Amino acid sequence: MKKNLLLFIAFFVTTAGAIKAQTIGPAQQRLLDSLCKELSKIDVSKITTKKAADDAFEKCFETHADLLTDVAKEQNVDITDEAAMSGVGAAIGKNLMKQKCGSFMQLAMKMGKDDDAEDAGTQVTAGVFKRIDTKGFNYIVITDKAASEKSFIWLRQFPGSEKFMDALPAKLVGKKLKITWKDMEVYLPQAKGYYTVKEIVSIDIL
Repeated sequence: MKKNLLLFIAFFVTTAGAIKAQTIGPAQQRLLDSLCKELSKIDVSKITTKKAADDAFEKCFETHADLLTDVAKEQNVDITDEAAMSGVGAAIGKNLMKQKCGSFMQLAMKMGKDDDAEDAGTQVTAGVFKRIDTKGFNYIVITDKAASEKSFIWLRQFPGSEKFMDALPAKLVGKKLKITWKDMEVYLPQAKGYYTVKEIVSIDIL
């Protein structure tokens, strides 16, 4: 069963979009509801790698493996037929997205990423959170051991970004952060030119 689960995970994010719509029976709906509820207990912001995302989903799936047997029966699929069960798994993944299971959608993004590509060129800087500057884009500013300010551009959602939204940053002033970042060339309108900036990949609060 574990081998099958890993196969389902791979299919969810690589082929779910190509799976034809199917009628969702009562057994599958129970599984979808149970998986979404279980996934909502996960703090996705703390998951930073594909492997961690795969492991988290596998654990949730194993918790409700008994319901998968019911889904197989409902769809007249032999549970020992890996090819057929992969199709069932892909359909379940697509239906979780179709029913807007937010926790699965967030996790699926991390399940589908390439860790090797993500890690290429990334660096890590630790320091104390000072403020967020808004200069066309948001910049998270920290100070290092030498009290020198380091600025990192916030271009898109990253693991931990929700902690810096709205009024929450004020509560984080003085907290030690570990920022994973990579160099990126962007056009800065206010500077009227292209500049290399440090784009945030993830932030851990230590």
